[in-house]
Amino acid sequence: MADIRILDSLAGVPAADWDALHDGRNPFVSHAFLEGMERHGCLREQWGWTPRHLTLWEGDALVAAAPGYLKENSHGEFVFDHAWAHAYARHGQDYFPKWLFAVPYSPVTGPRLLALDDGGRRNLVEAMVAATRAAGLSSAHVNFHEEAEDAAFGPGWLRRTDLQYHWRNDAGWRAFDDFLATMDHKHRKNIRQERARVTRAGVGFRVVHGDEASDGDLAAMHGFYLQTFAEYGNSPALTLDFLRHLARTMPHSLVLFLADHEGEPIAGALCLRGGDTLYGRYWGAARTLPGLHFEACYYQGIDYCLREGLAAFEPGAQGVHKIARGFLPTPVRSRHWIADPAFAEALRRWCAEEEAEVGRHAMTLARHSPFRGA
Repeated sequence: MADIRILDSLAGVPAADWDALHDGRNPFVSHAFLEGMERHGCLREQWGWTPRHLTLWEGDALVAAAPGYLKENSHGEFVFDHAWAHAYARHGQDYFPKWLFAVPYSPVTGPRLLALDDGGRRNLVEAMVAATRAAGLSSAHVNFHEEAEDAAFGPGWLRRTDLQYHWRNDAGWRAFDDFLATMDHKHRKNIRQERARVTRAGVGFRVVHGDEASDGDLAAMHGFYLQTFAEYGNSPALTLDFLRHLARTMPHSLVLFLADHEGEPIAGALCLRGGDTLYGRYWGAARTLPGLHFEACYYQGIDYCLREGLAAFEPGAQGVHKIARGFLPTPVRSRHWIADPAFAEALRRWCAEEEAEVGRHAMTLARHSPFRGA
């Protein structure tokens, strides 16, 4: 029987031991990414993120783990449960703190139950329930888990489904024109016009990996990121030191698309590269130019995937406008264990209604595909 240990930091866990629990294809669950967020000031208790990693051990050997956080709010989760918190408050109960198993600020599907086999994943889920009960918490949540992990969750876990918009190269395209050729005339023309506007404005792009990025490149990207958050009135979590850390420890995973105009960077998109997928995360610009956002965030990424032979591009959460640019509706998953049986039953009905509505919405969106014959 494995021992349960709850860790408030990954600093004491050897990176090799943690990374031996997953296949390395998803950069967000790597020790370098998660421990780097802790070390470089991206997680703050006042924003509701307190590390509480669930780990299973056999003697001194780490055999399973789930990155986890004690949450005092739903900030930075992207699986919105505000209605649940309000329902608890109306009944005089506390929804927070809750226990979240996820990657902070990253609505990216990936492994959440880090173990070498199905038995280890089931043991992790059982440990989540036991540890949540023992701590007297309202609930446990696993956000953006992989479809392959579905079987580990028993009937006591509520299922939620949402939609994101992903690009996939299932057709074997080799170049951007191959991709465009499968679209109808209207959408193909629109994309070409958007790209042409950026070119006519005299903007050029550099694709810079972590080991190629100068400190000036990283500082420029971080500045664009800060500006975007300031424009929307949100609190930026990522620090410049964290970007430097990624460039140093994950040099081939970090990918920057930097837009230069008249000899200086004016915009950028920050991505991470996985085994066969490019993940778009943040963007920002010092100037507003027609088409610049679409070029930096979508078309440069598609070009990169085609050159590098990557199968998919996930450019982030939300955004129905992505459909017209070749990113199609794709389901994403989360699981939720509720300690109070009455609330669990009520929320089960709520989740079923939500899932049906998401399904209807997906069918409607599918009719707007830009691809011929879709």
